[in-house]
Order: sequence, then C-alpha cells, then structure tokens
Amino acid sequence: MTSPTTSTDRRRFLAATGAVAGLAAATSLGVSPASASSAVRREDDPFTLGIASGDPAPDGFVLWTRLAPDPFTADGGMGSAAVRVEWRVCEDEAMRREVARGRELATPELAHSVHVEVHGLRPDREYFYQFRYQRGTSPVGRTRTLPAPWACPPEMRFAFVSCQDHASGYYPSFADIAAQDLDVVVHLGDYVYEGDVDARGGYRDAPVPEPARAAPRTLEQWRYRYALYKSDPQLRAAHARHPFVVTWDDHEVVNDYAGTAAAGQPDLSDLRAAAYQAYYEHQPLRRRSIPTPRGGLRLHRGFEYGTLAAFNVLDGRQYRDVPAGSWGEGPEVVDPGATMLGHRQERWLDRRLRTSRSRWNVLGNNVMVSRLDHDGPTGDVVWHDAWDGYPAARERLTRSILDARVRNPVFITGDWHSTFVNDVHTDFDRPDSPVFATEFVGTSISSNGDREVYGPYYGPMIGYNPHIRFFDGDRRGYVRCTLTAREWRTELRMTPTVSTPDAPTETWRTFVVEDGVPGAQEV
Repeated sequence: MTSPTTSTDRRRFLAATGAVAGLAAATSLGVSPASASSAVRREDDPFTLGIASGDPAPDGFVLWTRLAPDPFTADGGMGSAAVRVEWRVCEDEAMRREVARGRELATPELAHSVHVEVHGLRPDREYFYQFRYQRGTSPVGRTRTLPAPWACPPEMRFAFVSCQDHASGYYPSFADIAAQDLDVVVHLGDYVYEGDVDARGGYRDAPVPEPARAAPRTLEQWRYRYALYKSDPQLRAAHARHPFVVTWDDHEVVNDYAGTAAAGQPDLSDLRAAAYQAYYEHQPLRRRSIPTPRGGLRLHRGFEYGTLAAFNVLDGRQYRDVPAGSWGEGPEVVDPGATMLGHRQERWLDRRLRTSRSRWNVLGNNVMVSRLDHDGPTGDVVWHDAWDGYPAARERLTRSILDARVRNPVFITGDWHSTFVNDVHTDFDRPDSPVFATEFVGTSISSNGDREVYGPYYGPMIGYNPHIRFFDGDRRGYVRCTLTAREWRTELRMTPTVSTPDAPTETWRTFVVEDGVPGAQEV
C-alpha cells in the first residue's frame, strides 16, 4: 500500500527540504535570511518539548530544542516566521561562569527546531546550558564533552535504551537514568511508534490530544507524534541531564521495513521522507544529518572516548535490502549480495575497525546479530528482520572484525523487548567455533507494557541456541555499562511495572567481560 501523500505533495516536500539544507548552511555562517523576525510576543512557554544535548566531541556537543508553545497545532504555535533563539553554555549550574553564547535561527521549515553545534570547549568536562526566546527561558541542562583523543580515562559510564512505546506504559527507567552519573546515553531505536493511539493513551490511561492519535502519515502528523512523546516529563529529564547519541530502528517509519519497502508496501519513499525529517527535527543531531532533497538522512557515525572505547553507531534500516526470505519468520535464505547496512556503510565501518586503537570497540546496532534458531537441529527457521535474514552480510561483518584484529568487540542491541546476553561465534552453525565478540541485547523502556509476551514465545527456543548465555523476555528497563581497562561491566536495570511513572528501578543481574576474553560471565 502506498502512502496517501500525492506526487505533488512529495515534490513540494522535497523542495522545502532542499531549501532547509541551504538555510541551515547560511545560518551556520551567521547569515540571517530576510524572513527572520522577532515574531509575535507570547506569554506561552515556548519550551514545552524540553531541551537536549547530543553527539558529544572533545571540544563540544550539539544543543537542541524546538520552540512549540502549542505543540499540537500545525505550526506549534509559532506562526510562519523564522525567529532567533539565544543560547548560553556555562561551567556551573547557576549559569554564572559563561564560556560560550550565541544565537541560532529557528525556521518553520524545520518546525522551529534548533540544532546548535558548540565548539571550542575543554575536553572531559561537565557543562550546563540554557536557551532563551523573547521573555521565556528554558530549564538548565547538563551535558559533557568527551576526553581528548589521546587521553586514557580510567572509566566510562554509559546507558543504552530502546523501544519506548508511549501507549504501552510510563517511563520510570528514564527517571532512573536522569538520576545516574553517566557520560552518555545511547538510544538504539524505536523512539516513537507509528500506530494509532486511543484517546486514553492505551496502558497509560491518560488523555491524548486529538491531533496526536492518528497513525502518522504526513510530516505534520509525525510532528504531533514526536510532540506526544516529548511531552513525557521523565524522557525530558533524561535528555536534560545527559548527552544522547541516537539511531533508529523500524517504528520511526513502519514495522520491519527495509530501505523503502515493507511487507505489502513496496514504496515507502514519501512516508519515510516525512518520518526522517520529523526525526531530525526532534533529535540532537548535527547539520550533516539534515535530510537531503531525496529524503535520506545520514545517521551512521562514530565517536571515541579517549583511547578507552570507540563507538560505531549503525543505521540498519535506511540502506538494507529487502530480505531474500520472507518478511518475518521462515527458513534461512542466503543471498550473497544482500546487505543490512548498505555497501557504503559497510566500507565506512570496515575503515573504522581497521584503524581503531581503542581497548573496547562498541557497535551500536538496532537488531540482534547473534543467531536465534527457532526450530532446532531439524530445521532452519529464523527471523528475517534480524541479521539472521542477512547471513552473508553477517559473515562479511564477522570477517571485517577478525581481519582487523579488533580488540574487545561488543555489540549493544535494541529492538527485541527482551534481554539476551550472547556469545558471538565465528560460525553459528558450528557451536564449537571460536567466540570473537559479546552481544548485549537490552529490553524495552516500555514496549509490551507489563504483559508476558516474549518469555513464552522465545523461551522454548533458547535451548536450541547454546551461545545465548542469558535470556529474559518480559521485564522492562535499560542497560547500564561501566568500562575500565580491565573489564566491561553490564548491569540490567529493571522496573517491576510501567503502569506508574514512579516505579522503582533496580539492578537485577550483572555481567562482566574481561579485557581480551570475549564472552560475558554473570557475577
């Protein structure tokens, strides 16, 4: 089924996107378009969707906000004029020791979102920031720069999260994340979900504004959907406390899509272009990720935490081929040319792996790398939306890691609403083949709510997969990781319920990977 967006609407959308790219470039050079104005004065709070930072570097980071005093109207309550937003960065939370300031243009073409790229700061430091528009000031946010590339930091602390279906429950895990001392949060996808939301917000049983209820198909509807999610105070608190590094999975567009197609939907180009633009508008991403006139968005990127860890943030949706097998469960099919990442991203990743000198090499990944045999030795049924649907691409990735002699490769993965701790073998058809990497698959923040779904479904399969060292199918939460020169420590932070926003979150299990010894051990 094709998107209801017409060809004419698509041409207008792409033309606007191209204009946005040019506008952003001009803004970065300090050139203010003639459309910039002071706009109409408002008593409303323009920062209803919060603030965020992301994509940290040794000398800076991205600061984000979106002006939206009325986020569930077509223009967010901002009208059609471009406006100037002031920002400040200070060394103290009281915002007295200022180290950087400036003004950024917020344009209607990008829903009056702001993406400030701050440079010239000191490495490995805590900073605080704030926005101002007219008489309104945002809350004060906290963020951090990365250590210098040559530094040998003794420790890194980060969390990774995924799958936060608003209608499935509240976000107590984000409240816990906001209270943690972390260097960065990695979001591995399913930031929003694309289905209808009922008037009472599903499991939350709280009213949802009418514009945000319909399954998004247009750019305006995707903006409403992000506004609904950003209205959650616990998500806003986590963003205001830590820098986020984000990538997507499927529900930011449609379930289990590949490239520009999904089951029964051979051309998602229009829907995807609108979804990608809304994604950029609501995330702390750099200008290099501004959607292109063709509707694409560069998301794969890397960063280094001194010499302790290198992070490779992957995009496993935009460039993948349609699976050679079925769209869901079915017998394994090997297509030698099929790709999960796209051949250009594969080459980019190979170059990063070959040049890495980091002790830990992290691959931020949207779907499970390790094999999940569904029917045991008598069959070959797998789930084709995961790397199991692209076995030749997985073999290329394995070979790239082995040929580069990558030190301590660790996959962090989202998507499954379940927790897996996996030994990654060079050949999953041979259980005695060497283990060369470790994979931690984190459960969902809220998706599936408090229901028992995947425990009964995946549980009987675990015995067919001896490389799976640990599995839990039905707890909600996130994963906290602490890295040192000697070990990687993973703590599964779980909450007993997402039916209330103030549920406690506690460490349920802990696993350790020793330097130079692939595979995790429970401690």
